[in-house]
Amino acid sequence: MGHKTLRLILGDQLNCNHSWFEKTDDSVTYIMMEIRTETDYATHHIQKIAGFFAAMREFSKDLKGKNHNCIYLKLNDNHNLQSLEANLSAIISKEHYTTFEHQLPDEYRVDLLLKNFCSQLSIPFNVYDTEHFFSTRDELGKFFEGKKTFLMENFYRAMRKKHHVLMAGDTPTTGQWNYDEENRKKLPKNHKPTPPLVFNNNVYEIEQEILKTDIKTMETIDSAHFIWPVNRKQSLEMLDFFVTECLPLFGSYQDAMAPDEWSLYHSRLSFSLNTKIISPAEVIQAAIEAWQKEPEIIAYNQLEGFVRQIIGWREYMRGIYWLKMPEFAALNFFNHREKLPDWYWTGKTKMNCLKNAITQSLTFAYAHHIQRLMITGNFALLAGTDPDEVDAWYLGIYIDALDWVEITNTRGMSQFADGGIVGTKPYVSSATYIDKMSHYCGTCFYNKAKKTGDKACPFNSLYWNFYDKHEDKLAKNPRIGMMYKVWHKMKPEDKTALLKQADYYLKNINSL
Repeated sequence: MGHKTLRLILGDQLNCNHSWFEKTDDSVTYIMMEIRTETDYATHHIQKIAGFFAAMREFSKDLKGKNHNCIYLKLNDNHNLQSLEANLSAIISKEHYTTFEHQLPDEYRVDLLLKNFCSQLSIPFNVYDTEHFFSTRDELGKFFEGKKTFLMENFYRAMRKKHHVLMAGDTPTTGQWNYDEENRKKLPKNHKPTPPLVFNNNVYEIEQEILKTDIKTMETIDSAHFIWPVNRKQSLEMLDFFVTECLPLFGSYQDAMAPDEWSLYHSRLSFSLNTKIISPAEVIQAAIEAWQKEPEIIAYNQLEGFVRQIIGWREYMRGIYWLKMPEFAALNFFNHREKLPDWYWTGKTKMNCLKNAITQSLTFAYAHHIQRLMITGNFALLAGTDPDEVDAWYLGIYIDALDWVEITNTRGMSQFADGGIVGTKPYVSSATYIDKMSHYCGTCFYNKAKKTGDKACPFNSLYWNFYDKHEDKLAKNPRIGMMYKVWHKMKPEDKTALLKQADYYLKNINSL
């Protein structure tokens, strides 16, 4: 009996350029599976499950087309035992495999599961890197060793140096590292962004498979016109569309928001990246080449803002995840315990900014980072929502949400539940910021300028209520000392009115 290797490919490991696939080998078989343990660990948007399954099926088809042996278990296959371990054990023993191999998972949950599985195997096993990220799992931890704070900017600069991205020797190409200051513009009044590129994938069969089960999903799907890229060809088209149509204005308007504009100049490459259909290196490379070709069309600040998101934020969030898990998943700095308002699942609220951001999330399984941070996240924090509730919502609703990137952004950056590991201050605001960056307030039921009384914007009183409530935890924070000076100077009756207004809104939160 010859040597036989079984190699597992997870649903977020669809990297056709992995060294595994350089040669075909008849003694190697790849296995991919659609399983209930993955569909059921959270309540996912139906578009998210369909997107993952469609991308997995395309990938397996591609492998077979290149003459690799591939076993693919569909969701409702009779012999699908619905968990990684059960399926792997059955196939290894039935087909007499002599070696098992897998790539490092990106989720702590799956990592633990595969470690346990391998420790009980009676055959040898090997673990490989996914060959996707710019940094290793433990690189950030080593970089910040002995430091009290984990400043993203420092890690970003180290990544740029290490991988020689936009560098001249050891200094940045332009002499300046960061152009963030130039990237905070509101969309001009009558400005119409390029309509987003969408695809026309038919995922009807997958939708029917999901509907045959009792999998709990949220929202709906137009399965004849699934708009997300599900293979390499489409993902590269999306990348090309981004660098030609969106990158020239990406930086300027990356924090802008407008009604009925769900995509603006954002790349929407996160699903393709997080499933590893495309790599961060090729994404950055394409952006840099576009800028080199047409520096008069793509200003440097637009490019640097994008590069920082990919080689900075994305790698940084993953590094924090592996440094701080599993404890990170239970952090609750403010001890918040409230439920998420009901309208997070329907979008039926009179607050225009939330109505837009939530409705868009429900419709497209997508929102860009400022909608996530400064609209839905901001409100959830001001409302004292339990971070577990917030996590579950973000993890479920967004097509690009995987634990390693979702939890650090949500529990850390957005909810400050980590007490300041990821962010230097809580990201909360009143209506002023929302109005400065968006076109939501003008047509809202509430009055952005009013703090109390009839139709006063809820963000205004909830903002001061939040600071008042958490003064013991936040007063010493150098980045928000200013807010407490303002609060302390207010007349006692104004403070009372604000807190009373906030209390009323919190008690009637489901009808706001």
